[in-house]
Amino acid sequence: MSHSASNSSAPASDVFAPGHLGELTQIVPPEMIDAALATAGGEEQRLRRLPSRVVVYVLLAGALFAGQGWRHVFSRLTAGLPGPVVRPSGAAITEAMRRVGPKSLRELFTFFVGSAVTCAHQRVRFAGRLVVAIDGTQIPVADTEANRVMFPKPRGGPNGQAGYPMIRLVAIVTAGTRDVIEAVFGTDKIGELTYAERVATALRPGMLLLGDRNFATYKFFTTVAGTGAEFLIRAKKGNGAMNLPILTRLRDGSFLSVAAGVRVRVIDAAVTITTEASTRTGEYRLITTLLNPAEAPAKQLMGLYHERWEIETAYCELKSTILGGRVLRSRYPTGVEQEVWALLTVYQVLRTAMADALLDTPDIDPDRASFTTALRTARDQVIQAAGIIAATTVDLVGCIGAALRADLMPDRRTRTRPRVIKRAISKYRAKGRAIDRRTYPATLTTRILTPDPDD
Repeated sequence: MSHSASNSSAPASDVFAPGHLGELTQIVPPEMIDAALATAGGEEQRLRRLPSRVVVYVLLAGALFAGQGWRHVFSRLTAGLPGPVVRPSGAAITEAMRRVGPKSLRELFTFFVGSAVTCAHQRVRFAGRLVVAIDGTQIPVADTEANRVMFPKPRGGPNGQAGYPMIRLVAIVTAGTRDVIEAVFGTDKIGELTYAERVATALRPGMLLLGDRNFATYKFFTTVAGTGAEFLIRAKKGNGAMNLPILTRLRDGSFLSVAAGVRVRVIDAAVTITTEASTRTGEYRLITTLLNPAEAPAKQLMGLYHERWEIETAYCELKSTILGGRVLRSRYPTGVEQEVWALLTVYQVLRTAMADALLDTPDIDPDRASFTTALRTARDQVIQAAGIIAATTVDLVGCIGAALRADLMPDRRTRTRPRVIKRAISKYRAKGRAIDRRTYPATLTTRILTPDPDD
């Protein structure tokens, strides 16, 4: 059964009235929700007090208001409507979410895969290829018996077992706009590389994949090469290093080799970081399928590898900015799956709004658009029920875009260390040498190392 979309003049008694996402409704309109439900087999046979379309919007709004219960989320959706709306019980909302299931949210996510990359100048490209990055992260879920069975608590580390069950998420993210090409998740008992093999099916010719040392395996090299995509992956040096014989030395200091039948190029380099506080040097080994040094000089590839941190920033936006460090609400594995797809969809929708805001400003680096500003403004628009129907003249900027343009961040600074505690866990000074948590302007110098003839 199909139903017409609600609009801003709909009476408060209209059961579809809460079905919106504020200004973001123009990016994820009711017709798109209905299409996702239909594809996933979630169409309703009869009209309910909580239609499936509204339930999907509640789930999406729940990602925007991660710290609030479902009834409070529903109140945010109805706060700006013209009249009072009966608020359903928490049990009714939970039952409606079970009825919708996770497949509809997964289908909705696929509608937005790659959609935030809407303009060529917002992409990061190298040698004509779209630069993407792969990595994994963990997200804590509610500590319930059902969740512990499906997502056991990780063991190990200095403090023993983790406090919460965890899911493992592995994604591929574009550099520049940071939208998600594909994502997979599940129990933390399955390793990152196993999930990486699954998500790698989204790679295509014309892409260049960046990855850290965990992805430097013969099997993963073969998987990526089989998709037609190129890769640039950091590898270990010294003990545990891959066996990469020197076949041909190249003029830029790199050399050609072969890894499990895949022709690769190896770059060894020393990177020196100089600040007013210290100078330190680290050695790196990068392995790539870009074999021509004229097309991809070694020093440029070393600089490009820095773009891998785009996916770390994306995970920070998901876990720290949207979730605020909180665990997921759902008390059952099916609900966890549904909630994660809703979270990823909202992230994609926000990224789409941010890309739209900068379409006509090719001189502005998309890194300067504040994700926090976009999230806060989107929340305000939901509470006000503002912009829930597209005007006759489509405004790609809107309130979210205007807020982003008015609050651009400064250019990104040079990263000087991979991990650092910026805030002390305890308010008491640690014993021994004081920890310097200040950030210094840095200068990076890269020197390509020529391989030893005896290697």
